[in-house]
Amino acid sequence: QVQLVESGGGLVQAGGSLRLSCAASGTIFRLNAMGWHRQAPGKQRELVATITSSGDSNYADSVKGRFTISRDNAKNTVYLQMNSLKPEDTAVYYCNAVVGVSRRNYWGPGTQVTVSS
Repeated sequence: QVQLVESGGGLVQAGGSLRLSCAASGTIFRLNAMGWHRQAPGKQRELVATITSSGDSNYADSVKGRFTISRDNAKNTVYLQMNSLKPEDTAVYYCNAVVGVSRRNYWGPGTQVTVSS
């Protein structure tokens, strides 16, 4: 089993910054892609950013140039640096990890990010 725990969410004013972290623990033989998704009230969960084990990243158009995803493979941790935050970034942010040869996908419980105008 693999557990993911997010941290770093909170309340910030528009234009501010937050850094989210997500640490994976448990039986991990191979940690493949990791990523961040978000879900705002009344909306579907959407992709924010992903990063492969070799460091290749991909971003949603809405966050390009403002958010940066990174990972520390030694710590099985993925980060999301969020700058120039906007009220529309308000959501619960979830991290995910694709683990092992079977490529099973795991999710964290989520962390709330609220951006006030």
